[in-house]
Amino acid sequence: MKYVIVIPDGAADQPQVQLGGKTPLEAARTPHMDALAARGVVARACHTPRELPAGSEIGNLSLLGYNPFEHFTGRAPMEAAAQGIKLAPEDWAIRCNLVTVTDQVMRDFTADHVSTADATALLATLQAEVASDPKYRGAIEFVPGVSYRNLLIWRGAKLPAPFTLDTRTRAPHDITDQTVLDDYPRGPGGDVLTDLMEASVPLFADHPTNRARQASGHGAATNIWLWGQGGAPALEPFAQKFGPRGAMITAVDLLRGIAALVGWDRIEAPGATGYLDTDYASKGRTAIDALAKYDIVCVHIEAPDEASHEGRCDEKVKAIEEIDRHIVGPLVAALEQQGEWRMMISPDHPTFLATKKHTHGDVPVAMAGSGITADKFTSYGDTNAANSTLAFPQGWDTMRWFIQ
Repeated sequence: MKYVIVIPDGAADQPQVQLGGKTPLEAARTPHMDALAARGVVARACHTPRELPAGSEIGNLSLLGYNPFEHFTGRAPMEAAAQGIKLAPEDWAIRCNLVTVTDQVMRDFTADHVSTADATALLATLQAEVASDPKYRGAIEFVPGVSYRNLLIWRGAKLPAPFTLDTRTRAPHDITDQTVLDDYPRGPGGDVLTDLMEASVPLFADHPTNRARQASGHGAATNIWLWGQGGAPALEPFAQKFGPRGAMITAVDLLRGIAALVGWDRIEAPGATGYLDTDYASKGRTAIDALAKYDIVCVHIEAPDEASHEGRCDEKVKAIEEIDRHIVGPLVAALEQQGEWRMMISPDHPTFLATKKHTHGDVPVAMAGSGITADKFTSYGDTNAANSTLAFPQGWDTMRWFIQ
């Protein structure tokens, strides 16, 4: 049996006035997703329990079949795993966004999609000027990632970390266009994180990298924003838990990290960016090639989520259509040459265009293939999922149903 999972990140949404009362998934032209739904089942799943953050770190963990109440320690440790960073039991990883904050308002949680090269230069200054302070005893390291998505690693053996499970931070993408005054880190160690954030402001203010960015018409990174902290996670290998041997195709470190933690290989698709300009066709081709080697192939596409965070309804619809045309369609055609197969399409969480942020709630799921009897639905979308009798209130149960 060959399995494929397609994750259109954040694609679930509310009805939109500009789409005639349809959701983006329903307004998009998705003949391949609809055909898959018609030959299989449409369900709904909740991958973001209200007791936990409504983020991709929770949603994707659940989508892959892992109970986040048992396995989630924080977002940053997953991204550390993506970079091959080993965390000792006393270590902490903290997500380090480069952001644009002016007049105490979060103007841009991506610092105008700062390039990886520019982010690396800015973090190098922080490492040289801040991390080197003797009071940190060499315990902290700023680690560049991709674009605005970076890390701060705290080595507890050098200096015990002041954080606990009661430390509270806020994801910057959840406060776009809002004041940040009430969203600085709180609780144990919150003052330390705030001090580090504030230390970046004067260093970035007249930084050569920011001057060059502004001269070329780009926005400046005004400071770092620290959040998503956690210690080392431990996940049972997917092959041991479910059976199939898998691979992940994504341009996002979070998904690369989850893949590493569950024992999946990570495959890079040329031209994949984790943004609206990603090469959808390359992801589709890469996934088809991977079917020859792996039992289960997962394709994650960040673009619908990015469009939602920017409040761009037209771009969200376009991203969904590109996923259907270049990924779902070719993969179904390839699977039909493989013998027995199953495919699942599922977002990890809703991301509402109206609020520009991740949201708790159900997502629509389509599953079809060998041994799956078709239900009454003939198309894929939020409304059909809401009306389905097949529901997974504990979203992590979906994978067991899909595999078995």
